[in-house]
Amino acid sequence: MAGISRFSVAVAAVMAFGAPVLAQSDPTRDTILATVNGTEITLGHLLAARDTLPEQFRQMPGEALFGPLVEQLIEQTAIMQQAEGTLTAREQIAFENEQRAFIANAALTRAAEAALSEENINEAYTAFVTEFDGREPTPEFNASHIIVETEAEAAALRAQLDDGADFADLAREHSMDGAAAGGGSLGWFGLGAMIPEFEQAVQSLEIGAYLGPLETQFGWHLVLLNDTRMSSAPALEEVREALAENLQREAAQAALASATEAASIERNYEGLDASILSRSDLLDD
Repeated sequence: MAGISRFSVAVAAVMAFGAPVLAQSDPTRDTILATVNGTEITLGHLLAARDTLPEQFRQMPGEALFGPLVEQLIEQTAIMQQAEGTLTAREQIAFENEQRAFIANAALTRAAEAALSEENINEAYTAFVTEFDGREPTPEFNASHIIVETEAEAAALRAQLDDGADFADLAREHSMDGAAAGGGSLGWFGLGAMIPEFEQAVQSLEIGAYLGPLETQFGWHLVLLNDTRMSSAPALEEVREALAENLQREAAQAALASATEAASIERNYEGLDASILSRSDLLDD
């Protein structure tokens, strides 16, 4: 669409002078909108063409888009018929590659989409939980921190904590990292998620206790342990997207494997000098 400037002009004209009155019936996909030398252009062709438009065109009302888009399909059909049989070798080979890629991608997309049933996702989650629960349980920690630039600042804040100040309030007011907005909360994390000295500090604490000043490469910390637990499988909604991606990837790979295994394939490229790949001039007539 972007390369056919007449389309933009046609759209502008329709918007300026009014759109054609469309039938109020419910046409089917095979409804014939036009014929060019006997070749039919159907509503299905129009809908498929509309789906390939840039977003700004797809957002236009149908009344503004309908006529210009049909006319573009008419023009494309006419010039295709006139140019039929005139493709250069380079163009013909490129066309064959595009056709191959389109059909293959359509088949893989169908296979991937078919795999995304709720039943398949639930089965994948059950397998995930079984595997997760079969691992050695590991501790997880829920901690908060306040981070400042100097030891003196950290010591002064520690003194306020010792006097009964609220850890979250101090974090919001003084901490210099993104966790400050949440009262210094770092959420749940497992072993290996934090730098060693911070992890060791958290492991040394009882629930509800704090320590500091603690120096790391990032600054001076006060650390509060909120809670601990043993690792457990995350809820389905937390991993649904990852499970869906795995199902789609596995379905596409299975479709590829099935197709290649069923095909009679002769590989004749062994021993061919790979430098020939740079010979694009071989495509020239």
